[in-house]
Amino acid sequence: MESLVNQSVLPKKVLVVNDNSTDKTEAIVSSFCSKHSWITLVNYKSSNTHLPGSKVINAFYQGYNTLDDNYDVICKFDADIILPTNYLERIKMVFESDKSVGIAGGLAYIKKDHEWVYENIANKTHVRGPFKAYRKACFKAIGGLKPSIGWDTVDTLLAKYHNWKVVVDESLCVKHLKPTGNSYNKASKHLQGKAMYKMRYGFVITLISALKLSYKKRSFALFKNYLVGYFKAKKERKAFLVSKDEGKFIRQLRWKGIIGKLKQ
Repeated sequence: MESLVNQSVLPKKVLVVNDNSTDKTEAIVSSFCSKHSWITLVNYKSSNTHLPGSKVINAFYQGYNTLDDNYDVICKFDADIILPTNYLERIKMVFESDKSVGIAGGLAYIKKDHEWVYENIANKTHVRGPFKAYRKACFKAIGGLKPSIGWDTVDTLLAKYHNWKVVVDESLCVKHLKPTGNSYNKASKHLQGKAMYKMRYGFVITLISALKLSYKKRSFALFKNYLVGYFKAKKERKAFLVSKDEGKFIRQLRWKGIIGKLKQ
């Protein structure tokens, strides 16, 4: 909250969704609301289960649904981040400098041995879920955010499908206070594999993705969980997040990326 109110370019409006917090969130946000008329608190009670994907996006829409349509750029921020003071100023410049940019953001850094280091779970060309900014036309074109695990990958893929650019400003170092996955429970371990099925990755790309991510995390259990999740979703015939044409485009894009990495 402090990093938001100290931005060099202030947002027009901030909606803070208080989703089942058991700490002093409501009191803290209320104190900011009393000092800044452009901050509004929205209290929302969902299930207590912290599963990635649907819970986060359902909370996001509790705030989004109170907005009018009079905006140029909409941002989704998690509460466990600290933004650099020039974050919104730089994002504004990115959107204004190129009308074909649909999604923009910085990079996530986590604290390790008293130093802030890059959270190496995604390519530096990917805008992470805790701090994403969307141009309104792009947000509408992709149909908003999907209430499912994988939402912050499928949004990027669909943006590219609709010919929007995704831009990462590497000078923007966002401090991520809770490393990704630390608060997920055991019930969520198969969800990444399920997401790959729902995004129509197909088995081979899912296998390669699972190998890559499990190697990064040095975890065979992660590799196994991805594949179990994929086949579980296939057996249960889970609904896809994208159409057949979008799925074909996504697979082509993924293969292009894989082949490009092999050539390096």
